[in-house]
Amino acid sequence: MDVTLLGTGAPAGLPRPDCPCAVCAASPGEHARAAASVLVDGVLLLDLTPGAAFAAARAGRSLGGVRQVLLSHPHDGPAVEVPAGLPQPGRVPDGRELAVLTGHRVRAVALDAGGTGYAVNGPDGQRLLYLPPGGSPAGLEEGSGAAGRYDLVLLDVVGRPDALARLRAVGAVGPGTDVVAVHLDHDVPPGAELRRRLAAAGARAVADGTTLTAGAHGSATAVPDVPRRTLVLGGARSGKSVEAERRLESFPGVVYVATGGSRGGDTEWTARVAAHRERRPGSWRTRETCDLVPLLAEDGPPVLIDCLSLWLTDAMDAVGAWDDALWADGGERELRERVAALAAAVRSARRTVVLVSNEVGSGIVPATASGRRYRDELGRLNAAVASECEQVVLVVAGQALVLRG
Repeated sequence: MDVTLLGTGAPAGLPRPDCPCAVCAASPGEHARAAASVLVDGVLLLDLTPGAAFAAARAGRSLGGVRQVLLSHPHDGPAVEVPAGLPQPGRVPDGRELAVLTGHRVRAVALDAGGTGYAVNGPDGQRLLYLPPGGSPAGLEEGSGAAGRYDLVLLDVVGRPDALARLRAVGAVGPGTDVVAVHLDHDVPPGAELRRRLAAAGARAVADGTTLTAGAHGSATAVPDVPRRTLVLGGARSGKSVEAERRLESFPGVVYVATGGSRGGDTEWTARVAAHRERRPGSWRTRETCDLVPLLAEDGPPVLIDCLSLWLTDAMDAVGAWDDALWADGGERELRERVAALAAAVRSARRTVVLVSNEVGSGIVPATASGRRYRDELGRLNAAVASECEQVVLVVAGQALVLRG
C-alpha cells in the first residue's frame, strides 16, 4: 500500500500566514509544510486541502483515480473547491466500516476529541492508521498483539504524544511500525531539533510529497532508535526535567522515581512536587526512593529518575560525608562504592532509563568545604553515569544540546 503525504503540516500550514514567531521565520523553503492530506494508492484521499491537486502533481501523482474522499477534522474545514472529477468529501461514522471498490476497507476510529480517525486495510493486508490533529483513539482494547498492529501510523506526535503511548500500550504500535508525525505546527523548530524530538519518541518526519510503502519500513529503513539509557543534565530551572519527561511521554506505564521524598512541612518543596506531578501523564506511576540499584535491575516499563543530585545528597548523608573525620575514615571509599554500584546498574539495565542530574560545576566555587565536596562528587557521579548512557543531553535555557548519541 503506497501512501503519499501531500501535506504534513498543521491545518494552517507551516509557516503560518502572518505569524512572526521564530519557528515560522525558520520554516520557509525546504521546511515549509502544507496542511496534512494523504493519498492512499491513488484511490483514497484522506482530507481535502487547498492545492491538493498541485501537491499531487509535484509528487508525481494524480487525483484522477480517487474514488473516495474522507474528512477527519472535527469540522469540515474552510471552503475548498473540489477539483473536477473528484467525488464530494464525506465522513464515515465512528465504528462503521466503508468498503472501497478497489479492495480497501476503511474503519472510522472513535477519538477522545472531535474528529474522526481512519484505519485503512489495503488489498494485500497492510494496515494504516491516520489521526486528525489533537486526536487520540478512545476505547482501545489491550492484547490486540501483532494481529492488530499497524504497519504505518500518521498522527500528531508533537501535540498528542499520549496517543502514541495508548497505541503502544495495546500493541497497535510495535517495533516494526513506521510512526510518522503529521499536523506539524510551530511548536518545535524545524530540522535537527524536530528530528531529535521525534526520534526520542520512536517517530520521524518526512517532507511533503513523500511516498511511503506500508509494511516495508521495518526492513528497508531502520525505525528510529530510542536510546535505552539517557542522562539529561542542566542547571536550575533550565528545563531538564521537562526534557526528560518529554522523552517518555509517548510510552505507556512509565515509572517516575522521585529521589527527593516528600519533605513534610516544607510548603515550597510540596509546591514543586505538585507542579511536577501535574505535568506528568496520568498513566505514569510514582515511586519515592533512593534505592536505585535494585530498581534498575528489574524488568518493566521505562523508568525516569529525577534526580541523581538528590540521590547523591542521600548517599553522602548515609556515609557521613559532611564530617571530615568520617569522610577520611571510610566515608569517601563507601561513597565511591555506591557510585560504582549505581553506574554498574545503569550499564546492566534492560529497561529504558532516563536520568536527570544537575550540572553545578560551571558556577561559583562554593564558599564551604562541604559545598565544594558535594560539587566535586556530583561531577564525578555525572561522569560515571554518562559513560554508561547511549545519549547525554545538556539543557541550557530550555534548549537541549546533545553531547553524546
